[in-house]
Amino acid sequence: MAVTESAPAVPPAARTHTRPTDQPDRGGEYEGILRRQSQRESAARTYARSLPIVPVRARGLTIEGADGRRYLDCLSGAGTLALGHNHPVVLEAIRKVLDSGAPLHVLDLATPVKDAFTSELFATLPGELADDARIQFCGPAGTDAVEAALKLVRTATGRSGLLAFTGAYHGMTAGALDASGGATDVRVTRLPYPQQYRCPFGVGGERGAELAARWTENLLDDPKSGVTTPAGMIVEAVQGEGGVIPAPDDWMRRIRRVTADRSVPLVVDEVQTGVGRTGAFWAVEHSGVVPDVMVLSKAIGGSLPLAVIVYRSELDAWEPGAHAGTFRGNQLAMAAGAATLAYVRENKLAERAGTLGARILGRLQGLAAAHPCVGDVRGRGLMIGVELVDPEAAGPDDPVPPPAPALALAVQQECLARGLIVELGGRHSAVVRLLPPLTLTDEQADAVLDRFADALAAAERAHAPHPPASPRATAPRNASGPSH
Repeated sequence: MAVTESAPAVPPAARTHTRPTDQPDRGGEYEGILRRQSQRESAARTYARSLPIVPVRARGLTIEGADGRRYLDCLSGAGTLALGHNHPVVLEAIRKVLDSGAPLHVLDLATPVKDAFTSELFATLPGELADDARIQFCGPAGTDAVEAALKLVRTATGRSGLLAFTGAYHGMTAGALDASGGATDVRVTRLPYPQQYRCPFGVGGERGAELAARWTENLLDDPKSGVTTPAGMIVEAVQGEGGVIPAPDDWMRRIRRVTADRSVPLVVDEVQTGVGRTGAFWAVEHSGVVPDVMVLSKAIGGSLPLAVIVYRSELDAWEPGAHAGTFRGNQLAMAAGAATLAYVRENKLAERAGTLGARILGRLQGLAAAHPCVGDVRGRGLMIGVELVDPEAAGPDDPVPPPAPALALAVQQECLARGLIVELGGRHSAVVRLLPPLTLTDEQADAVLDRFADALAAAERAHAPHPPASPRATAPRNASGPSH
């Protein structure tokens, strides 16, 4: 017998949100949609489980649900919406293509829309790469672009092995999963990713990053390491799903030298970090590293599905059709993407993300000083993570307290109850992630932080250990009292 689940409950505090006076009460419709989703969609649903809302309208930072309640969206389509929801320049670009009568499906044929997108994209790339680059349009998801990148370096080098990092996330298809931190059937050599807070070597800082780089170098040079020269190395300049962990710039530069000296192509996954998210147009620009391959998706499509890889021409050893896909010519996404790339570049939104992100980090660090459950605050630009911990459970030999995933989930739920959408990540799902659009204003940032601080305090109170109850006086048996 099929097992069905009940519709997700609406957070109690969310029910107190004021519904606009011009909106009818659509509570029944709202609950019905959620119920039918739970009955019809697969058990692989993710965001729908923790965010039981039914979006019907959105603009910028704000989403309105079918029940009339409004939310500040700091998930941004998992980093896809660089300009927030339904930005005017994106809508205008889409309408222009629709009104032109241009074909919407063209496989990999050349079109004016594709040419404009490619030109705009190349204008944003690190100069050394853009001057000698090729672009491969992939299937519409970033994971297919990862597959293409791995296939490319294997074809170009004639080698099969790959190097990846602990905590990585590169997508959900088979090859991408192999290179991700959650792989169970390991066919990729895993390297330590440097962390300040939970350093794999227990030292953190520059010393921890140096040891991580030295480990990588030794593994490749040791004839008895069991690792032959690989086809490539894939890395994120900021690990997103791994817990919002920025790679130290010196470490990135050393990894670039290690791979270049050994003729190992370096693949940088910029799916979530690209298009200004970290305070530079591409996250590798913080370190000055120029990779051999860049994997791009999410924000490059201006909210629509689009994924590409850009790589040095010397790697272009593919035969025609070696990596193809029916939907690699999404004209609407290319138009929306070109408009987004140009808007971010012309309005210096990457620089704005760096400035505003630093201010948000500063306020969150101040919040951490007053809340022992906040173990670490970290990030780059508008890619921010707050790791929650259980300070009471730390042992005498623990360098830092253990993660607190239940508390993080409670914070997420309390945020939603206050009209704030956030995501969880990290090794133990104990990192609250903030990915607001790059168009976030100072006032909106303050509203986000106010709601987060209130949610954190509420969740912390609910999870605080309760002191033993004091003995209560027992009334005589013949005394009258309130009836039950």
